[in-house]
Amino acid sequence: MKNCRFLVMPQRSGEVVIRLLENAQQKTIKPLILQTVAAGTQVYTDEYPIYNRLAEWGFQHKTVNHSAHEYARDEDGDGFCEVHSNSIEGFWSLLRPWLRPHRGISQDKLPLYLSFFEFVHNVKKRYLKRPWNPYKALMFTN
Repeated sequence: MKNCRFLVMPQRSGEVVIRLLENAQQKTIKPLILQTVAAGTQVYTDEYPIYNRLAEWGFQHKTVNHSAHEYARDEDGDGFCEVHSNSIEGFWSLLRPWLRPHRGISQDKLPLYLSFFEFVHNVKKRYLKRPWNPYKALMFTN
């Protein structure tokens, strides 16, 4: 696997699911999406062709056109941009710098790094939302 590709599926809770892909083809992502995302879910992506069949697979699908400098869209005129891919862009802004110091990660070890990052990210999202938890108490004491 010379060029690494992975699929990141953000959940409404803020948690993520990361899957390493052998290739960027619809037949590769379809089973991963079908087993991870509930049918009928509204999915927002950019216009990368790999996502073209999401509607056929049972999802509501809307896109933003980054090549036309569209990054978010207000569809109902209420001033709130409902259609965007900002959640995944925000996640990338966390993952990229975390992987950067690990240049030279072997392809064999990359799934371990991604799984670890997914776990830490999800634990943080899951437990820091609680009114009180031991993680907050340990992290924010002097």
